[in-house]
Amino acid sequence: MRAPLAGSVALMGLALAGCGFTPLYGEAGVGGALSRVAVTTQDDRLGYRVREQLEDALGRDATQAPLWRLQTTVEQSRRPLGRRIDDTATRYELTVRGSWTLTPVDGGPPLTGAETVTTTYAAADQPYAAIAAQQDGEERAAAELARQIRLDLMRALPDHP
Repeated sequence: MRAPLAGSVALMGLALAGCGFTPLYGEAGVGGALSRVAVTTQDDRLGYRVREQLEDALGRDATQAPLWRLQTTVEQSRRPLGRRIDDTATRYELTVRGSWTLTPVDGGPPLTGAETVTTTYAAADQPYAAIAAQQDGEERAAAELARQIRLDLMRALPDHP
């Protein structure tokens, strides 16, 4: 019973290989190009978090020379949501807008784009807890922004010469 099933799976694999199918995350596809993107961001806490998340999302391979340079600029705004009886916020909405420019190292026209992410976090009464909640919100926003930029790059790179 297992031999026919294994044979069927092997034949399907050969058929897919013969038709030119390449997985999106395979080395021959976009994934290989993304690992050769050098990321630069502004020099602040949120910029550092976005760069760290982007390098993880893109699978940066530091052993190879970069083929692309990704320059990002991030801006954040914070808006209070909900009010307590003493007119202090119960939650905050953090909106992060990231603009990016992807430039080939060997020259050529750059690709540009922008993404906006929004996350919320609870406002705490204790100072340390409030700072921790804000930083957690920034970390979640940076991770989502990196994910969206990665998706933009995956859509743009196959069509780019």
